[in-house]
Amino acid sequence: MTKERLYLFDTTLRDGAQTTGVDFSLSDKRRLMAVLDALGVDYIEGGYPGANSTDTDLFASRPDLKSARFTAFGMTKRAGRSVSNDPGLQAVLHSSADSICLVAKSWDYHVRVALGITNEENLESVDQSVRAIVATQREAMIDCEHFFDGYKGNRSYALAVAKTAYDAGARWVVLCDTNGGTLPHEVERIVADVTHHVPGIHLGIHTHNDTENAVANTLMAVRAGCRQIQGTLNGLGERCGNANMTSIIPTLLLKSEFADAFQTGVTPDKLRNLTHASRVLDEILNEAPDRHAPYVGESAFATKAGIHASALLKEPETYEHVPPDSVGNERRILVSKQGGRSSLLAALDRLGLAVGKDDASVQTLWDEIRSREGGGYSFEAAEASFELLARRTLATVPRYFSVDSFRVTVERRRDDAGKLATVSEATVKVFIAGASQPLWSVGQGNGPVNALDKALRRDLGRYQKHIEHVELVDYKVRILTNTGAGGTEAVTRVLVESHDTETGARWTTVGVSPNIIDASFEALLDSINYKLLKDDAAV
Repeated sequence: MTKERLYLFDTTLRDGAQTTGVDFSLSDKRRLMAVLDALGVDYIEGGYPGANSTDTDLFASRPDLKSARFTAFGMTKRAGRSVSNDPGLQAVLHSSADSICLVAKSWDYHVRVALGITNEENLESVDQSVRAIVATQREAMIDCEHFFDGYKGNRSYALAVAKTAYDAGARWVVLCDTNGGTLPHEVERIVADVTHHVPGIHLGIHTHNDTENAVANTLMAVRAGCRQIQGTLNGLGERCGNANMTSIIPTLLLKSEFADAFQTGVTPDKLRNLTHASRVLDEILNEAPDRHAPYVGESAFATKAGIHASALLKEPETYEHVPPDSVGNERRILVSKQGGRSSLLAALDRLGLAVGKDDASVQTLWDEIRSREGGGYSFEAAEASFELLARRTLATVPRYFSVDSFRVTVERRRDDAGKLATVSEATVKVFIAGASQPLWSVGQGNGPVNALDKALRRDLGRYQKHIEHVELVDYKVRILTNTGAGGTEAVTRVLVESHDTETGARWTTVGVSPNIIDASFEALLDSINYKLLKDDAAV
């Protein structure tokens, strides 16, 4: 049976850019476009030429895309003006875009309140704008803004807007759930009705996630007839975000209801780039990846329950709905006292530490883990510290350096301008492996931990080149009240997440102590030792 074609329209660089705190630079946009093109999406909406300098520069010349269509966003012409006398529309028409997507009001309430024009004037703007795009020999699209709310308020007018765009020559008429309040059963019913007026092969769907239903709404729209899908990487977008392409794409390829009936520009080989694409966006935004994101999150294929881990080792399908490597992710068996020896053996196997299940060293490691967790450690979120502990128990980890002593001072004093300021300063005495004389380093920072971090990484001799791109990106402190002490005497657990800005790698380490500075320093030491181990640094 011939499969129908679904077309993927990514709007991360336009609609996703409306996310609070997101501001893509020109280089950011170009980098993401290359990633999206490699993934296999059909349309990449770059932005709104003429609206700002970044988008104007982006659309000054067509980027080198292998398969995706470079798409510009704009608005239909203003009522009372001709196409040639509308600067906004002209900027879009004169851009280097392959396709042009214009937004049009399809809710008569918005036509009256937001535009202040008649319904007929709005239809005329839609008609003339689409015809202007078609006249340039380019693909025309209309985003019917507020379509589902408009349909529920005035069905005949919402359909008239969609039909006007289609009759004028629009390749795609996109039904938008702009406020994000429509539910899946409503989407399916409404789209099915629209297909009697505009063929489904010309219908698209654009949903927002305000009820946590954007992905479900998109899939229901496909079931009802839509053949273009709009969304963003990682669900980026204003308010609660857009439909998450990172979830939609693998569902279309890996779930039989869709995979058996449809095909997209994303091949199984390209799908293995999905996790990478998600992480690239996080890196550009300087955000930690969502560990619990479907398909691409670190925890998407993770388990720590012993019975689950045992079953996974025998038959992965018992607890995995798709193979992790199909989306470029990996299986993770977390180590904790709840996991049992099966979890531990699986984790060791993943690290390449081949030991028999009856090996005495495994029991030694297992006893050490349980002892440490009883004292406040947690290794399920600190896999770098677990790997160091495992290798020190079962194999060897070079002693790259040792810290003989450190000192931290926090002083509140007046600065040169006479204002009170708190200053943190740390001094660290380090012996590099093989050296007879210590290295003394001093660092000032925003708090004692930051000062210690700067001092420790200021000068590590021959190892400095390995850590120059490493930065501390997250720092979590938890006061443990179940270890016998409470209040200010309670044991403190510190988790430190580090990031290599050159390779993009991230890792987490843990430290535990009644002294928060000591716990932090232990986690910092593990972080640096882990990086040196991964780099196979020479002793």
